[in-house]
Amino acid sequence: CCKMATGSGKTIVMAMVIAWHILNKVTNPQDARFSKNVLVIAPGLTVKSRLAVLEPSAKGNYYEAFNIVPSALLDKLRQGKVQVHNWHALAWDTEEQIKKRRSVDKRGAKSDEAYTREVLGEMAGAHNILVINDEAHHAWRVNWEAQGKYLRQRDIKDSAEEATVWMGGLDRLHRARGILKCYDFSATPFAPSGKQSSDEALFGWIVSDFGLNDAIESGLVKTPRVVVRDDAVPDAKTYKSRLYHIYNDPEVKDDLNRRAQPEEPLPDLVLNAYYLLGYDWRETLKAWQAASLSTPPVMITVCNRTETAARVKHAFDSKRIHIDELCDPERTLHIDSKVLNEAEAKEELLVFSSESSEENDEATQDTHNSKLETKNSTLNSAQRAELLRRMVDTVGKMGQPGEKIQNVISVGMLSEGWDAKTVTHIMGLRAFTSQLLCEQVVGRGLRRTSYEVNPETGLFEPEYVNIFGVPFTFLPHEGGQDGPPPPPTPKMAVEPDPAKAQYEIRWPNVVRIERIFQPVLQLDWAKARPLELDAAHTARVAELAPILEGKPDVTKVSRIELERLAREFRTQRIIFETARNVFDQMKHTWKGNREVLLAQLVRIVEQFIRSDRIAISPPLFYQDELRRRLIITLNLSRIVQHVWEAVRQENTERVVPVFDRDHPIRSTGDMRTWYTGKPCERTRKSHINVCVYDSAWEASDAFVLDNSDEVAAWVKNDHLGFDILYVYGGVVRKYRPDFLVRLKNGDMLILETKGQDTEQDRVKRRYLEEWTQAVNAHGGFGRWRCAVAHQPGDIRDLLMTPRH
Repeated sequence: CCKMATGSGKTIVMAMVIAWHILNKVTNPQDARFSKNVLVIAPGLTVKSRLAVLEPSAKGNYYEAFNIVPSALLDKLRQGKVQVHNWHALAWDTEEQIKKRRSVDKRGAKSDEAYTREVLGEMAGAHNILVINDEAHHAWRVNWEAQGKYLRQRDIKDSAEEATVWMGGLDRLHRARGILKCYDFSATPFAPSGKQSSDEALFGWIVSDFGLNDAIESGLVKTPRVVVRDDAVPDAKTYKSRLYHIYNDPEVKDDLNRRAQPEEPLPDLVLNAYYLLGYDWRETLKAWQAASLSTPPVMITVCNRTETAARVKHAFDSKRIHIDELCDPERTLHIDSKVLNEAEAKEELLVFSSESSEENDEATQDTHNSKLETKNSTLNSAQRAELLRRMVDTVGKMGQPGEKIQNVISVGMLSEGWDAKTVTHIMGLRAFTSQLLCEQVVGRGLRRTSYEVNPETGLFEPEYVNIFGVPFTFLPHEGGQDGPPPPPTPKMAVEPDPAKAQYEIRWPNVVRIERIFQPVLQLDWAKARPLELDAAHTARVAELAPILEGKPDVTKVSRIELERLAREFRTQRIIFETARNVFDQMKHTWKGNREVLLAQLVRIVEQFIRSDRIAISPPLFYQDELRRRLIITLNLSRIVQHVWEAVRQENTERVVPVFDRDHPIRSTGDMRTWYTGKPCERTRKSHINVCVYDSAWEASDAFVLDNSDEVAAWVKNDHLGFDILYVYGGVVRKYRPDFLVRLKNGDMLILETKGQDTEQDRVKRRYLEEWTQAVNAHGGFGRWRCAVAHQPGDIRDLLMTPRH
């Protein structure tokens, strides 16, 4: 295996290996060390089409383009055979799959011989084949004895299934024809473990390691620059800038990890990051335009889920992020990962049939305009998927469909082989728990735009990619400690017990509460809670440092500042933007005239903005109008949520629960097995086998619940997914009550144990009471109530009290 960083020339090295084998074999046919029959396996259609340059007879092949083979030896080279296949071509129907067929074709599974002839085609008669695996971190032999660890995360399970097909197909070819050698090429050659980055296991057969650090130091790729500090208070745990790993911030994680509507505002830290990164992108755009470059710089965003991507897309399309150049819908590409994966799984490029030249012209024009909803209604889903793949594949390439794209929004990883050279900025809005994820995302922006050597230095000119939200560091994969590793801490499996199914508890899976409002909105700000904004928690300046020798080089810091934002954002614009955001939340359930609603909201917001109900600290920022506007602008989502909450509390006539479309009801039986080293005890009346204790108080409550005559079943709300969304301080958060209890009289009790009662706790309970009110009004889930125990002994009274 050759470990080679993204952009360091894997394809050229593959061409050299192929040329070495074919020329030696043709010259010495009896030499068993070489082969002239080469099979290259790619991870997707984009990479497969790009690897066509490895075929000696192909136009623009690398052997001629890079002078790998002298012209006198090209005829010898063409005596060899090179086939490039997508790994999907290695799939086969098992006996079990054949039995499930509904067709009349009842032929059994193919033999290895028949399978080999189908896969290799014209090369089926060859023996001792040379195999090259590109992006070989997809090709690893699954340890099914440890099957559980592959199934804990959906993406890792998919990786394990893909690896099984890939390796299983090569095993069948080896049995039928024999594989002489197998060369693996990958920037990240280790199998996913689902654990932290220090637990990632490098392939044991790596013979050459030219990693990202080497590629950066040699100048073959761009240098990544990460946020090292800003002028806001850093993360309390890591002491790093909150922009370093945005998704992990407490004010961001709950908000992004939910089924939100596209119109819902993004967290302020995310908007703050977009302003800083977007302003720097705009300066880059101006520099590129001054240099007469025909394609724009590209910012890519990698999101954690489709709802987050939709919110980001909406924020740009509706200019909620006020960088006009970046908000052009015609230049924004929102990637549907499911559709893209369908196109990547094809073995051949899709050729569009031309029923009429006019229709084709329309489809082509739409593709150039990045409108995948093409006017040609005859395009089927496969053709639309291929249009998306071509758009993604040609970002930043002149004369191609993706030429003018400058803003790419994706869920999960962008496909391997994506060789856009114009990426200058990366935003990460997802969890990064491993070195593999970080390197894959950062690798999408490392390809250089120019390889011209500076005649004065003899080196490439430095190029950079600025990164927010990706905690990108070079961490060692191998253990470097002396002596044997310490023994693992004993873990208890926490899981539903099938023998206690009678204690299963079910609850409605409410994704949000919709409200029916009174026609005339009333709000007395004098009685409403004030909103406190702390300027110390808002970044107005960010400093980025390039990664050199595996760590940030703080001697080469660059700055991004947002001083001009306040000048571009007048008070009237703040008022209208806030009112528009609240309007988007209310318009779906508003029964009256929408223009009247917007006018009422503008009035309410203007009263709030000009009142003393916004407190900014330190007071100097409150006195200076320009600075006050800057802090308000960078905390606009907090203000929107605060106003929205105040309007809801004072003007709601009734509430209606909205259930998850895919899983409207959840239960204790849905909980996945997890492991803990905390104290725990077996339970009698709980569907879950044990109750995990976080305090002595919880242990006392669990004992009472297990032995009370009033209780039919109970469960501790731990890893169940029962959450109540609430807004506090203008931030969307999740509240997880302690226990769910089914009483003997059929009532459902949501029980919370709380010693010190704070203002935030009272807000949580108000939202919980609203949740129970909405569910009870629906009437389809029995009667629900909630209660709080302020002392350990209160629980007995609460179980007997009909209402609390």
